[in-house]
Amino acid sequence: MAQEEATGQGGAGRSEQARTITVDSEHAGRRLDRFLRSRLKGVPAGLVFKLLRQGRLRVNGRKEQQGYRLQTGDVIDVPALRIDDAAVPRGAVPVSLIDQLRGTVLHEDQDLLIIDKPAGVAVHRGTDVSAGVIEAFRQLRPGLPALELGHRLDRDTSGVLAMAKSPSALRYLHTLLREREDEIERHYLAVVAGSWPSEIEVLDAPLRREDARVVADADGQRAETRVCVKQRIRDRATLVGVRLLTGRKHQIRVHLQHAGHPIAGDDRYGDRRFNHRVARLGGSGLHLHAEKLVIPRADGTDLVVTAPMPPRWEQLLKAGL
Repeated sequence: MAQEEATGQGGAGRSEQARTITVDSEHAGRRLDRFLRSRLKGVPAGLVFKLLRQGRLRVNGRKEQQGYRLQTGDVIDVPALRIDDAAVPRGAVPVSLIDQLRGTVLHEDQDLLIIDKPAGVAVHRGTDVSAGVIEAFRQLRPGLPALELGHRLDRDTSGVLAMAKSPSALRYLHTLLREREDEIERHYLAVVAGSWPSEIEVLDAPLRREDARVVADADGQRAETRVCVKQRIRDRATLVGVRLLTGRKHQIRVHLQHAGHPIAGDDRYGDRRFNHRVARLGGSGLHLHAEKLVIPRADGTDLVVTAPMPPRWEQLLKAGL
């Protein structure tokens, strides 16, 4: 853990003492701005960035950019701060969200905390979201100050979500996701429109971001998705199993839509008539679920974590659409 030494006198109210933070090997490689935001609890992010720009928050006596990668032994000088109460975000985690997430843990060890994320819950705070999974679990687990999201799920996607309990565990997950994508297995379930052709097992259309949407484009980034049929719902819909081989934004949703079989309840890439029929039968929300995560361990074994299909899907599958 990084060592801190406070100096000077702090006043009442919103005063923060000057301090120095010495970085150890556990935090080596982290971005300076992200490290400071996790370390300076209660200090608005805007103030942290301002101090970095002004050179008042220094590393080894020098001004550094917010993207600077920390090294073991770096000494960060944090000045005394007076924080206006009005500048402090009041983002208290709603009690309802805490209650919703309290019983969702699927697996926990010294490195990872893995949950079954409910559909409709964001993974982190955003413009129109006061708090998400990570803020809720930081409050539920105050003894885990370094807790970070290991990856992302869309707000309306349910299922297996991994959080790292230490910077080294986070780096390991990110290495798997960015450099060894074929070694970490991410399996999903989806209900799609129409009868999925059994012969289509690989979707590899490159993807490109276009404002708030993602589109299939030959000039986009490489994207590969594997698909298999799990259950046919007459000729009107199919329950498919999906495995991500790459991790582009909205990859599954766009690939399935591009193949002509959009996901049930997808209000961005879906089919309006199909969604209306699904809603009439009681199907609510996006029918995309992160079913299984397989993480290779350093000792050569695999950590396999699964989340059961959401109960709300059962009625739709039995209804026959």
